Amino acid sequence: MTGMLSKHRSSQVSRRPSRKGGAKANNGQAIRIGVIADTHGLFDRAILRHFTGVDHILHAGDIGDRSILKQLEAIAPVTAVSGNVDGYGKSGVKAEKLIDLAGKRIAIRHILYEGGKLTKEGRVFLDREQPDVCIFGHTHQSKIEWFGSTLLFNPGSAGPKRFKLQRGLGVLTIKNGAITPTHIGLDDRPE
Repeated sequence: MTGMLSKHRSSQVSRRPSRKGGAKANNGQAIRIGVIADTHGLFDRAILRHFTGVDHILHAGDIGDRSILKQLEAIAPVTAVSGNVDGYGKSGVKAEKLIDLAGKRIAIRHILYEGGKLTKEGRVFLDREQPDVCIFGHTHQSKIEWFGSTLLFNPGSAGPKRFKLQRGLGVLTIKNGAITPTHIGLDDRPE
């Protein structure tokens, strides 16, 4: 694969049970959540391979074209937010969402970081919602980081290659109250 350091990177994240019941919420069964952002109107067929069998898909904005959501919905249920490319609320897709999956409180917001730093608005959002996980995009850089007790996860950009950044997707696996985030590198050229 062109420009790839590693195809899959994951790390086990054990943490306190969430306010919604943690491990009991999914009865010990693992659920897999596909995480995608910054498609900018491109549906790379590699998504089909990497998201096969996921239970849900989260899109963190800059969708670019509604057809992307329809193609993702053919794989699994989708929760998406709009980004700056989508015109935020003008697109008919909310700019922020909060959902519960497998007993975990998951927030989705397009812009959380800018210029390598957590934005003031991002910090206010995290303080207000206090999610277990926050999915975000915008920077096109994959990231796994902590903000207090909240896991911050950016899958990278699945859209056209920009800058010198590797394209990517992500998967969150939730089992027995533990969250395992995984970055999946994509080829520079879409399939």
